[in-house]
Amino acid sequence: MHRIGNYRTKPFSRYRENITLVASEGWRRRTIKFLVEADVTDAREKIRRKKEEGKDISFTAWIIKCLSQALQEHKDLNCYRQGRKKIVVFDDVDVGIPVEKVVDGEPIPMGYIIRRANEKSVEEITDEIRGAQGKSGEKFQVLMKELTLFERFVLKSPYFVKKLLMILLRNRGLIKKKHLGTVGVTSMGMFSRFSGWVIPLGGMSTILLSVSGVTEKPWVVNNEVKIREILHLVLSFDHDLVDGAAASRFTSRFVELLEEAFGL
Repeated sequence: MHRIGNYRTKPFSRYRENITLVASEGWRRRTIKFLVEADVTDAREKIRRKKEEGKDISFTAWIIKCLSQALQEHKDLNCYRQGRKKIVVFDDVDVGIPVEKVVDGEPIPMGYIIRRANEKSVEEITDEIRGAQGKSGEKFQVLMKELTLFERFVLKSPYFVKKLLMILLRNRGLIKKKHLGTVGVTSMGMFSRFSGWVIPLGGMSTILLSVSGVTEKPWVVNNEVKIREILHLVLSFDHDLVDGAAASRFTSRFVELLEEAFGL
C-alpha cells in the first residue's frame, strides 16, 4: 500500500451520472464544429462604460442576445427532429445555460432556460441570469424554472431508466424544446485566460455554443495591426439538420453582431 500513498474517495454522484449520460448522447451526434474568433474590444468597452454608469451588464447575457438575434434571422436553424419524417422549426429562441450552484459542498452547474431570449434586451437577460443564480439549487436541477412531476421522476430514476428516456427523447422535438430549450450555451473557457478553444463533445440541442476565454491578440483593423480583445468560440451544429453552407451563413452573422456590439 505504501506505493499508493495517501488518497481519499468520494461518491460518483447522481449529478456525475447525468453528465455521463448527456455526454454519451452528445458524442453519438454527427456534428459540424466551427472554431471562431471575434473582436469584442468595442463591446467590452461599452460594457465597462455602462458599469461606470451603474448598469452592470453580463458579458454572457450579451453573447446570448447576439446568438438569439442571429437565430431569429436564420430561423430554420432553430429546430429539432420531430419523428422520422419531420423537422419542427420554432419562433421562440429558448437558450439553455448552466448556472453553477453549491450542493452538499460540491459546485455543480445546473440547467436553466432563458425563454424567448430573442424578445429580451441584454439588461433583461442579465437580470434573469443573476436571478437564477440566487435561487435555491433544488428547484433548478433541469433546464426549467420549476420542476414538473415528470422531471422529478426523471431525476430520481435509476441510470438505466434515464438512458431509456434519453433514447425515446431523441426525435421528439416538441418535448425537447419544452425541457431543454432550442439552443445551448456553455461558458467553460470563461473561467480562464488561455488563448484557444474549448471543444465540447456535443449537446442535446441542434446548436451548441461553447464560449472560451478572451485574450489580447494582434488584429488587423483598417489595414493596421492593433492589439484587440479576441473572444474564442466553438459552434457545434447537428449535421442531420444543418448543412455547412447554412451553418457558415449563421456563424458569419453571429460574429458580425458580436463585432458590432449589437444590443449595447
